[in-house]
Amino acid sequence: MGRRTCSLLASTFILCFLMTSSLTSSKNLNITTDQTSLLSLKSRLHLEPSHILSQNWSIPSDVCTWIGVSCSRRHHRITALNISDMGLKGTIPPHLGNLSFLVSIDMKGNSFQGNLPVELAQLRRLRFLDLSSNNFTGHIPASLGFLSKIQGLSLRNNNFSGFIPATIFNLSKLEMLDLSFNSLGGKLPEQIGKLQNLMVLSIQNNQLTGSIPFELYNVSKLEMLALTRNRLSGELPDDICGRLPGLQTISLSWNALSGRIPVSFPECRRLTLLSLSNNAFAGPIPREIGNVTMLETLYLGANNLTGDVPEEIGNLRRLQQLGMGKNIFSGSIPLSIFNISSLVLLNLAWSGLSGTLPSHMCSHLPNLQFLNLYNNYLYGPIPSTWDGCSRLQDLSLRDNKFTGFIPREIGNLTMLRTLRLFHNRLTGEIPRELGKLQQLEQLHLAANLLNGSIPEEIANISTLTLLALTANRLSGSLPKSIGSRLPDLDLISLETNLLSGHIPDSIANSSKLTYINLGNNHFSGTIPSKLGSLRLLQRLFVHGNNLTGLSFITSLANCRFLTDFWMHNNRADDFLPPSIGNLSTSLRVFLAWNSTIKGSIPNEISNLTSLVELDLSSNDLSGFLPSGLGSLALLQGLSLSDNRISGSIPAGICELTNLGELRLSNNQISSQIPGCIGNGISLRQLYLDTNRLSWGIPSSLWSLKNLLELNLSSNLLNGSLSPQIGNLEAAVLIDLSFNQFTQNIPITVGGLNNLINFSLSHNRLLGSIPNTTGNMISLEVLDLAHNNLSGSIPKSLEALKHLEIFNVSYNSLSGEIPPGGPFVNFTRQSFMFNEALCGPRRFEVPPCPTPSFRRSNNKILLLALTIPFGVLGILAALILALIVINYRKKRKVPIRGASLQGATHGRISYYELLRATDGYNDNNLLGRGSFGAVYKGILEDGTILAVKVFNLEQEAAFKSFDAECEVLRNIRHRNLTRVISSCSNHEFKALVLEYMPNGSLEKWLHSDDYFLDTTLRLNIMIDVASALEYLHHGLTTAVVHCDLKPSNVLLDEDMVAHLSDFGIAKLLGDDQSISYTNTLATFGYIAPEYGSEGIVSTKCDVYSYGILLMETFSRRKPSDEMFDEEMSIKRWISNSVGDDGIVGIVDSKLLSTEDRFYNEKLSCLSSLMELALNCCEDNPEDRPGMSHVLAALKKIKLQFLAYGAPTTTSIVR
Repeated sequence: MGRRTCSLLASTFILCFLMTSSLTSSKNLNITTDQTSLLSLKSRLHLEPSHILSQNWSIPSDVCTWIGVSCSRRHHRITALNISDMGLKGTIPPHLGNLSFLVSIDMKGNSFQGNLPVELAQLRRLRFLDLSSNNFTGHIPASLGFLSKIQGLSLRNNNFSGFIPATIFNLSKLEMLDLSFNSLGGKLPEQIGKLQNLMVLSIQNNQLTGSIPFELYNVSKLEMLALTRNRLSGELPDDICGRLPGLQTISLSWNALSGRIPVSFPECRRLTLLSLSNNAFAGPIPREIGNVTMLETLYLGANNLTGDVPEEIGNLRRLQQLGMGKNIFSGSIPLSIFNISSLVLLNLAWSGLSGTLPSHMCSHLPNLQFLNLYNNYLYGPIPSTWDGCSRLQDLSLRDNKFTGFIPREIGNLTMLRTLRLFHNRLTGEIPRELGKLQQLEQLHLAANLLNGSIPEEIANISTLTLLALTANRLSGSLPKSIGSRLPDLDLISLETNLLSGHIPDSIANSSKLTYINLGNNHFSGTIPSKLGSLRLLQRLFVHGNNLTGLSFITSLANCRFLTDFWMHNNRADDFLPPSIGNLSTSLRVFLAWNSTIKGSIPNEISNLTSLVELDLSSNDLSGFLPSGLGSLALLQGLSLSDNRISGSIPAGICELTNLGELRLSNNQISSQIPGCIGNGISLRQLYLDTNRLSWGIPSSLWSLKNLLELNLSSNLLNGSLSPQIGNLEAAVLIDLSFNQFTQNIPITVGGLNNLINFSLSHNRLLGSIPNTTGNMISLEVLDLAHNNLSGSIPKSLEALKHLEIFNVSYNSLSGEIPPGGPFVNFTRQSFMFNEALCGPRRFEVPPCPTPSFRRSNNKILLLALTIPFGVLGILAALILALIVINYRKKRKVPIRGASLQGATHGRISYYELLRATDGYNDNNLLGRGSFGAVYKGILEDGTILAVKVFNLEQEAAFKSFDAECEVLRNIRHRNLTRVISSCSNHEFKALVLEYMPNGSLEKWLHSDDYFLDTTLRLNIMIDVASALEYLHHGLTTAVVHCDLKPSNVLLDEDMVAHLSDFGIAKLLGDDQSISYTNTLATFGYIAPEYGSEGIVSTKCDVYSYGILLMETFSRRKPSDEMFDEEMSIKRWISNSVGDDGIVGIVDSKLLSTEDRFYNEKLSCLSSLMELALNCCEDNPEDRPGMSHVLAALKKIKLQFLAYGAPTTTSIVR
């Protein structure tokens, strides 16, 4: 405030000085003064393309005859100056303030720059000042507030900054104020209410903040209010049009306005344009909007509007443009909208609308040019009658649920320029009639179920710039003339179809092509060398085909803008030519893995200095690594794994300071790891395993503090492990197995708190396992097998609650196997072939010795006490047994339960269960399932249990009980529900389970009283994935759960997830799949092959897991009302992933736009949904295994945590 006051005082002082000077010299001002002022302006010009002023503005000609100059007859003085749109560049001199008779200045459309001179304030007669579309900078002079007669002021489209000076609002005669397209900030001053003659206010595209001052709504003559693209907030008064009835234009889009849309708009009887889009308005659209009968443009898109689209909008008979997309409407599109014959544009995209389109929707839309209904839930066939929409230029129905064929009648829309029907369920062939669309520029039919071949007629649409037919079932070969008649084609994408044959040479005739994607088809033959004539080509994808040969690479040297080249998964069976080095220096990504490439890697590849990713893995490459790799300074990913490369790792690798991923696994590389490897400061993944590397690990490697994954296994590395290994604090994987390391394991490994997988197996390590290993709190895999370790297993390892795989077999360990923590889940395989381990019988080791009484007196006393009580105990037991046998004969109920193998609690009788559950009282009911109920029980010693009682009235319950017993008898995992005991006879069957105090995941997802943050949801899904991976891959006989859903995921007191309910689980044995006639799994989670054919495999669980992953992060059940046969949760997610639509599907509480890592976290959530979709592929063979899923989840979690996510989870109850 102080600065603004000081500025105002300074301006006032300058103005007073100028006015005083003006008054004292006014007698001397004449036409000669005017002439001098214009000549001064001319001298300040740096550029005048037309040379008009330089030739015309000259002495001795009369200044009043100069171009752009008007003079008054009475005073013979200049009254108007118009030098607009002349391309002039320069500055305005202060002398312009001497043109004291000026009434109008028009200098718009030039390139004047610098500050406005304060001397302009001397122009006391000035009524119109237009300086728009120049390059003026600095603040708007406060002195302009003294131009008391001014009526029109336009400074739009300049580079003014700072605040709007309050003095401007002293100009009481001002009728038009336009300050748009500048960088003005601050709040809109309240003094604006003083401009009672103002009719036009336009301050669009600035940086104004705060709310619209209420005083503005008192400027009753206002006809145009345009404040679009600022940062204004607050609400609009409900009586805005009661206060400003003369408004004709209201443009407030792209702000942060909120509240409800006012109902008073019908009172603005002359209103023709209403634009409130891209704000935060909420609630329904008022039906009164249909009474604004003069309205021609209505934009309400990108808000939070809900409810139905009002039928009354159909009353707007003059409406030409209707945009209401990106809202949260319900219901269908009102039929009345299709009767607004004046409509030119209709945009209802991203609006949550459903229903079908009327078959004769075009009958009353003769002027319609743009129809955008994409990203909704519209279904049914696309209307076949389009005759009435003969002027249509843009038709976008993408991302809906339309079915049936593409109507042939669309071929009659001869003015159509854009046709987007992708991401629907359209079937049949592409109509040949589309070839009649001779003005069509974009044809986008991707992600449907289209079959047949690509019509030859499509290749004749000479105006096409984009042809996208990706992800369909198109077959046959490409039209031989596909490029011959498409001179303007910029993009062609035919990826993921069934296309075959040769790639035609004619495609190279489309000389403007920048993007070609023919990946994942069945193309064969060679890649045409003529592609090299496409000099504008930027991205070329031919991966996933049966293409042979690499000679075409030489021709691509002419494609100087090429940035991405994917040719992996082909059958090249050829040598990589040295001409690879002649490819574009702009090339950033070159992928050629699994393409049967042989020979050595040409050293010329080092010429590709812009490469960011190079992947030549899984080929038949031999020879040495190119010495020039160090020239690829921008390289971030280098993968040459699974080849026959030999020799040493060149030192140039160390110069790649941007390298984040280096994979040289499974080659024949020898010598030693370069000592300079520590220079790779960006390394995150380093895989040098399965080679012939020798010597030790260079000390510099331990300085890679950002390293996440280190695999040096299966080499000939030796020496001791450096204590500096503890520097790798970020690492999640360290595998040094199958080497020749000696000496002790450094105690510093205890500092590796993020490490998940640690393997030192098959070495020659000595000494004991460091006690500090118990500090490695994230460990899930610890493999120390096949070494020479001695001493005991540290009891501190019991603290590793995430440890799932532990192997210390083939060592010389002794002492007790720790009984607690993760050790309860391990089997004898973890401890085989050691020296003197002892512990429980299940580990097949001797029992640990118990302390003995050393004094004979104690022994005598012990015998004296034990024998009598023992005899009495035996007699009591015999009597009790007789009573029990007699009672059981009378009452056929079970008395004692049979414990499952591996249970950790003693046998529990039927009566103990009865007492523990208070007679199976409903107050203790935890939940009901298909075959029974689960109750909470408390034993007399205070132990809390869960008791699952099977309803034996259902025949399937017997099978369910047997299935759970069979599955749970021999499996132990921290993420599986632990069975403590069982109780069974032919009239009663129950399982006694570990109690989970935090209930099920279903409760946490679908109750308003509970909330899980992103990190905790990730942890839970990783837990579930870990359990499934164990069931699928960690057992001799794979187990399929078959009923994965949130209610079967239970959470313990630490919010660790445990998979439960194996009542319909299946054991696969040696087969990969089996068939069942009865499908008992829960609807919505069932894999297609299980639901329709009864085929069970581990991939059924993968499918269910994908649905569960979607549900966990969207909080939408697959059985929600919004889903039906046409739109499943899978389809809903699929329609949104890979676009901005991800925001609309994830739980809104997981994201905040104020988070500085908002985009990064959004990317992680998008990756989760993409992983979920991969799990839900229709073809079981296309689904990943749970090992892959688990690895992907952990990677996403690491990425998420790297963006500042809390390491401690947030739970709200």
